[in-house]
Amino acid sequence: MESFNRRVVIKVGTSTLTAGTRKLNLPQITALARQVADILTRGGKAALVSSGAIAVGREYLGSPALPKTIPGKQMLAAIGQPRLMNVYEQLFGIYGLKVAQVLLTREDISDRKRYLNARNTLDALLDQGVIPIINENDTVAVDEIRIGDNDNLSALVANLIEADLLVILTDQAGLFNANPAQHKNARLIGEIHGPEIPAEIWHAAGGTQNGLGTGGMFTKLQAAEVARRSGADVVIAKGSEPEILRRLLEGEAVGTRIYALVDKLEGRKRFMLAGAVPRAGIRIDEGAASALRAGGSLLPVGVKEVYGKFERGDIVRVKNMEGKDRALGLVNYSSEDVRKIQGRRSGEIENLLGYAFGDEVIHHNNMTLMG
Repeated sequence: MESFNRRVVIKVGTSTLTAGTRKLNLPQITALARQVADILTRGGKAALVSSGAIAVGREYLGSPALPKTIPGKQMLAAIGQPRLMNVYEQLFGIYGLKVAQVLLTREDISDRKRYLNARNTLDALLDQGVIPIINENDTVAVDEIRIGDNDNLSALVANLIEADLLVILTDQAGLFNANPAQHKNARLIGEIHGPEIPAEIWHAAGGTQNGLGTGGMFTKLQAAEVARRSGADVVIAKGSEPEILRRLLEGEAVGTRIYALVDKLEGRKRFMLAGAVPRAGIRIDEGAASALRAGGSLLPVGVKEVYGKFERGDIVRVKNMEGKDRALGLVNYSSEDVRKIQGRRSGEIENLLGYAFGDEVIHHNNMTLMG
């Protein structure tokens, strides 16, 4: 595998972690850790969206017959999640990797302030070479706020960190034109291009075969649809395939590859344009505009004027003094706060406000250039 600078989200289902049994398959997880280490060694960054907490909790209790209620599943998740993380910490540690637990609910993605916090946290972990192990916060999520399955969560994470590739590892070889459990002549779909996933593939998508997980091929298709519209390619493949990640990143045709509909920049721009606060934003001087073009962040010293009202985590327009759009970005500070710190140095923020959310009004990771 050649050197590359890519962000990869890997979604691992319960069936992959357990190899289809009722217990974690430690050799398979160890092999996964080694391949993730290989990604980082070659300059890439990786995040892992992991199922398995409920299965681990059930295993710890001796696989009791419990009612299939949300409180029952939340209880198993509370027991299993720290034990699952302990396994990841030990096995990834064999290859010198550090891991961190990140638990999310839909509110963390849909609320702008929490979205910004989640994005900044994940970016900070990736920049430090730490592997985020992400799961839905099953112990507190309820029907109204649940993402519903880790397939869809992985697509939201791919959008959150602007991943180049989402790999969904499952117990099947990929997507088929018919349900392979019912049709012996079902054909594996190698690639999907174009604006629409064919209707026959949606029709063929079914539920789980072994009852170990919460998703099926239908949720994987849903996830692929979200991720490819935010600029990420998606591969659905069998997690037990030897060296599956290395082979995928070397370009081998394994599983089903679903190609992105837009590039990452266009996907980010669409997201920000759709969510931008109307009639509110920031005007900057020419020095700040030059810094943005060179890949820098927007610092308070370059802010000349704030117009309208916005809150921390909102998406706002950044204009030059002639009113031309220069960027869109998620702000670290409210309009009231930016007015207090505009024209000042970053080191003065805490003294002026009594707190600080960072040196930048808008970090370059949370910005897309315009014009």
